[in-house]
Amino acid sequence: MTIPSEPIGSIPRSPELLGALAARESGQLGDAAFASVLDRAVRETIETQASLGATVVTDGEQRKPSFVTYPIAGSGNLSADGVVIPFADGHQRQLPCLTSGPFRYQEHAERYVRAARQCTNLPVKQAVIAPSALSLLYPASGIDGYSRENFLDDLADGAEADIRGCLDAGAHVVQLDFTEGRLSLKLDPSGQVLRDFVALNNRVLERFSESERARIGVHTCPGGDLDSTHSLDVDYADLLPALFRHTVGNFYLQLAGEPDPDRVLRVIADQLRPGIRVFVGVIDPIDPQVETAEEVRDRVLRAARCLPAEQLGTCDDCGFSPFADDQSTSRRTAFAKIRARLEGTALAADQLGVGFPAARNGQDAHQAAAVD
Repeated sequence: MTIPSEPIGSIPRSPELLGALAARESGQLGDAAFASVLDRAVRETIETQASLGATVVTDGEQRKPSFVTYPIAGSGNLSADGVVIPFADGHQRQLPCLTSGPFRYQEHAERYVRAARQCTNLPVKQAVIAPSALSLLYPASGIDGYSRENFLDDLADGAEADIRGCLDAGAHVVQLDFTEGRLSLKLDPSGQVLRDFVALNNRVLERFSESERARIGVHTCPGGDLDSTHSLDVDYADLLPALFRHTVGNFYLQLAGEPDPDRVLRVIADQLRPGIRVFVGVIDPIDPQVETAEEVRDRVLRAARCLPAEQLGTCDDCGFSPFADDQSTSRRTAFAKIRARLEGTALAADQLGVGFPAARNGQDAHQAAAVD
């Protein structure tokens, strides 16, 4: 028995990649040169995680314009005036809006998995956007000749292909990003939107076998963008019962940034069922202070007082840089926090008398210097 530890997804882009993104936007960098920079950024991101002792890695979402919109980048039937997401510090993010049918994925995350696996022998985790988030693209006023029902049919097909492609490409686990879950309760306190979200996600998940769903998970957090959140003030107890209705094998739950983690853990324990694993957040990506391994250890031990060790894992609360323009956390800080997560989880596992997955040596071991 071991306590696994996994990343959530995004890691701040490398300085070289940020410069290349700006140069490409201004027309000063061609596609071939940009692709070369992307490849280096992915390889460096994966190699650095390996050097820290990670046993599961991601590509850090170096290739994604954002964790939400990667499937629709380049679509010709979108406008910019979609749903507005307000954050606590006053800044906003706005989703696109579908202007006509049909809805089609332009990009599938399978490509990210295949590229990442070229860089490592370690298991590769892939985050995908939940279909519930993309359902927000359909306008409330409707679209002539393209009903919401038609849209949801096309969305479900696209989401299934996105997940299945990643599994077939050899992803260790596919994680549905479900940050809109907690936000939905802020927009609709009745919980009906949340229930609709879960039903839509399960409509896609039911297309997979039980063994495939064991390699699928759902991540929830109150948002984490530019060092701010959009729904931390929503009570977790209102979200978790619906969240755990997802028919997946893994749940990744923000916890380090919660004001009362013990209360949340008791709610999680009430929702726990056999055959699932709960990865609790032990790192707060929007806190500039780097956690110590001992702080992480204590967070894991606190969780183990409520949750069986055989159903427990650890993760970061959320991604470190979900949008390409989010530079609020440095790359060096993110990797320092990842190191603390891994070392602290290992300390807790040792104290609990259970294992921690051993890091691989050889070609995946690299020095962690000069990551900023």
